[in-house]
Amino acid sequence: MAGGRGGQEGPGGRGGTEVSGRQRKHRGVRLGLSITLALLVLAAAGVGWAYLRLDGNIDTFSADGISGDRPPASTQGTNVLVIGTDARIGGNDELGGGDKSDIGRSDTAFLLHVYADHKHAVAVSIPRDTLVEIPPCKLPDGSWTKPRTNTMFNAAYSVGESAKGNPACTQNTVEKLTGLRVDHTMVVDFKGFAKMTEAVGGVQVCLPQDIYQRDLNPNRTTRGDQIFTKGPQAVSGQKALDYVRIRHGIGDGSDIGRIQRQQAFVASLIKKVKSDGLTPTNLFPLADAATQSLTVDPGLGSADKLISFAMSLRDMDLHNTKFITLPWRYQGERVAIVHPDAEALWAALKADRTLDGQDAGNHQSEQVGATSPSPSGSAAALGTGISVAVYDGTTVTGLAARAADALKQHGFTVTGTTPAMVRTQTKTVIEYGPGQRDQAEKVAQVLPGAEVTSAAAPGINVILGRTYADPPQPTASSGTAASPAPTALPTGVAGTARSADDDVCSNLSYG
Repeated sequence: MAGGRGGQEGPGGRGGTEVSGRQRKHRGVRLGLSITLALLVLAAAGVGWAYLRLDGNIDTFSADGISGDRPPASTQGTNVLVIGTDARIGGNDELGGGDKSDIGRSDTAFLLHVYADHKHAVAVSIPRDTLVEIPPCKLPDGSWTKPRTNTMFNAAYSVGESAKGNPACTQNTVEKLTGLRVDHTMVVDFKGFAKMTEAVGGVQVCLPQDIYQRDLNPNRTTRGDQIFTKGPQAVSGQKALDYVRIRHGIGDGSDIGRIQRQQAFVASLIKKVKSDGLTPTNLFPLADAATQSLTVDPGLGSADKLISFAMSLRDMDLHNTKFITLPWRYQGERVAIVHPDAEALWAALKADRTLDGQDAGNHQSEQVGATSPSPSGSAAALGTGISVAVYDGTTVTGLAARAADALKQHGFTVTGTTPAMVRTQTKTVIEYGPGQRDQAEKVAQVLPGAEVTSAAAPGINVILGRTYADPPQPTASSGTAASPAPTALPTGVAGTARSADDDVCSNLSYG
């Protein structure tokens, strides 16, 4: 992904104009979670030919380029670095990869943290133009580069001066950035991505408007043909690549927005794989397609090793699979890291705490910083059959998403999260239509302190106020003698998370 607000989009869509190799930066997407789900087929099939075929598909990169100065290994969950690459070899140039003579570049990357309970996971996207420190990288001739400071993150993959890029250099950079040990690294290219979307019969996406060729390639002098129509639709192959590459035609035109759209795409793919059923018939084509264009570290370099890792994810809950972006801000045309929010995020993952402060390793149910108790048993079914629209009456980033997440955890169906007409709301209000008071009062159980009021129109609407953004903190006298619970992450981090089970048509602007 091209970071920040600068740079040019590569030639996209049909009939695009020719531009320089530097301008042809196309966007892939990393699908590590879906790959591991696909590999479950091997355990289900139990046939030797499947192992042999996938073993022959898998490539590994050398571990001798991994730094000797690494964070200590942890028993608190597993960290997997997933890199999407726009390498120009192996047929990728036919899908928009550009010049074959180019050095391989990382298109996007995320760090996937799989919690110790194997039911929670969070994927943290790292914008490609984030300014970071790149540690020494091993070159093909055996020498090592000097450290680079204040350098774009995606340069780590190409600093190794290899046509395929150097995953070890990116792994070293991520470990330096996060202080977390990367247990495994996976690389997926254009060709693998296209084949995977075809293998599952297409992935559901949703567009807020019609999209034309110039939205994909702003260098065009005319609007061009229509590529997508407004609304939900299934895409695969080249069409899926076009979707995840769109930048200028949706939202604010930033690459940060494109990251969010790609996160939504991966979430939709995971949902599709699970809804189709984890059977050999459904999953072997996906596993076969994925591994043909997959490069992994030696620790995952065989079907047996990949199966073992995949089996650890079989009970992963869609709602508890989250996608967020590294806390960021613009620095000119580049992206800078927001401190101390980023440090709080890495500390939470290191301690195996979820975004809302739960200890996934010890299966604690207390949530810190939330305005309602964690659902369990019958409480989780509190909102079954009740639809709620959430409006943010404040200017607090991510507040509507936070409330929507709390409602979903209690079984409510959230039909949308939208800014309210007035953004100076003090108190949270729950409006209900004729005959819906009982339902509204159930909503109020999740949003303590909210005012319940009737309205002429049918439906239940929540207008969030500052009382929800800044809940009263417990005093020493109201607390207990128990040890303090973990701290939830700042709203600006946790409040922007997307779950894998979110409605594909929610939050369509993506920035």
